[in-house]
Amino acid sequence: MIKFIHRIGQGIFLRLENALNGVWGAASNPLYYLGGITYLMFWIIVVSGFYIFAFYDTGVEDAFNTVEQITHNQWYLGGIMRSLHRYASDGMILFAVFHLLRNFAFDRYRNFRWFSWYTGILVLWLTVMAGISGYWLPWDKLAQFVAVATAEWLDALPIFSAPLVRNFLEDGSVNDRFFTLLSLMHMGIPLGAFAVIWIHTQRVPNAKTSPPKDVTIGLILSMVALALIKPAVSQGHTNLDNVADVLNLDWFYLWAYPLLYTWNPAKVWGLVGGITGFLLLLPFLGRAKQGEYEITTVPCGHTVAARKGETILEAALHHGVNLPYVCREGVCGSCKGKILRGTVDYGTYQKGVLTEAEKAEGKALFCRARPLSDLHIECCEIDELGRFPIKTMNFTVQKMERAASDVMLLELHPEGGEQMKFIAGQYVAILLDDGTKRNFSIANAPQEADRLQLHIRLVPGGKFTGHVFNKMKEGDALQVEGPLGSFFLHKEGDKPIIFMCGGSGFGSIKGMLEYAFNIGLTRTIVLYWGARSPAGLYSDLPEKWQQEHANFKFIPVLSEPKPEDGWQGRTGFVHEAILQDYQNLGNCQVYACGSPEMVEAGRTPFMAKGLPEDQYFSDAFYVSRKAPAAEAPVSSEGVKHG
Repeated sequence: MIKFIHRIGQGIFLRLENALNGVWGAASNPLYYLGGITYLMFWIIVVSGFYIFAFYDTGVEDAFNTVEQITHNQWYLGGIMRSLHRYASDGMILFAVFHLLRNFAFDRYRNFRWFSWYTGILVLWLTVMAGISGYWLPWDKLAQFVAVATAEWLDALPIFSAPLVRNFLEDGSVNDRFFTLLSLMHMGIPLGAFAVIWIHTQRVPNAKTSPPKDVTIGLILSMVALALIKPAVSQGHTNLDNVADVLNLDWFYLWAYPLLYTWNPAKVWGLVGGITGFLLLLPFLGRAKQGEYEITTVPCGHTVAARKGETILEAALHHGVNLPYVCREGVCGSCKGKILRGTVDYGTYQKGVLTEAEKAEGKALFCRARPLSDLHIECCEIDELGRFPIKTMNFTVQKMERAASDVMLLELHPEGGEQMKFIAGQYVAILLDDGTKRNFSIANAPQEADRLQLHIRLVPGGKFTGHVFNKMKEGDALQVEGPLGSFFLHKEGDKPIIFMCGGSGFGSIKGMLEYAFNIGLTRTIVLYWGARSPAGLYSDLPEKWQQEHANFKFIPVLSEPKPEDGWQGRTGFVHEAILQDYQNLGNCQVYACGSPEMVEAGRTPFMAKGLPEDQYFSDAFYVSRKAPAAEAPVSSEGVKHG
């Protein structure tokens, strides 16, 4: 039964995620950041709560009056803060529940995750308790209803010597000290919740504790707009001599309160206790049969233990083994690898990211696949890349050179003298003002870490590339995140190297070639650079390298030369030129960088000529005119796959 519910939940969430990916892209899909958004709601509650408390007076009469003053006399800030406090509180409940439901649907609550599940439930109930206490503080008619109903609810428990509800039977029965105590409780419970949230997230490797900047800005602006359109207001002064008959309830927090009078307090305790007990039992119902299994990486030979229910990627990260990944949501395919020995549960993922043909070849998404036995996996560990931590730095545009009508070479220098160290072939993300990112390959070698060179191809309608070509000038400042990516030169061995690139994909290859020349790599190296016309071959460096290095050969290929170009070289698609020149690729390494069509066009025919699959290293990109669908490398404005 639980598995059936899981399948239904997974189907619903996958469809929702796919729909939102089409609107905002995977990098900005709020469903992938439900925990981080819950964190965001908490911080909005804290900031707005402290502002309100600065004006709040804990006297019986003053409680209502000071809240009214800040709401109406200071509507432009105090009123907005009160509304933000209210709506962020609702949002915290809403996103926490969605976070809980999504983890349940994708079976992320059992085995070693039971502790995170339990602490999450505790955070949810602490939030409810803090929210209910907050409804007392304005001391309006809703506060009166909540106070009386809560007292009657608590009176159903055999723990009080006298009924609590007697304290709210008539005017004058509540004193100033009660509101002082209530204020301290309303601030103390969130502090306890924060401590539990911190423990909750520390148990999750690389937990997403904050949403992307564009999601954060969008949510805050939406709540500000809601605060202006429908501000939170009080519902009339409390009068304990009368019973309020018409109220607007907040169903996020007060959903159980009408049941107190439809049923009785004892039955509501049974309902709430039953729901809580069921949630606490869930991790142990229908427990997965898999146990702890060993995962061995090939060729590096690291062995890690996967706990019950843990994915391959989670097990690797938990033990400090750095496998490539980006989204961890089964969307981008960056973590795809091969199962050499053993069986796995492939998990859930977006359609098309892992095909049936790839599964037949033994491939799996390591962020989703869970071991069902001991495993040997073939993967590219990025421990070498991990030597250089990802950081965000400020750079200045030092030089701009238009290499072709649609290609701009940017040279960026770091501010403050700090260098961004990287591995040849990696990329960086340019952070835009709206919180989105544009990713570009680093086109210079690591020995030139005092600067970054980027090859920017103009994309019609591209926000950032249009800015580069039309408005950017030397001296402008850019915020850059990096280094990123796992496309790099495998310098070990003696196999001949074939580089295949198209258009501005030359940038990434350029960095690797300059690195290879710098370290004195003696292996045979051939560069095939494809373009439509001679203008697309925008650099003379390959010709220069060919003259300077005996082990290097350059073969340009044009797909659409015109008669007036006078082209005498190779024509056709660039991968076809390689197939014509090599009858057997079994002893080669191929590095491909360019469009997905170019990269994929070469894959199958190269394998047919003997190229081992693990010797085909690719870094494909597609053009994007909106926020990237996933954070992975690109050589033009867009997002890379591969």
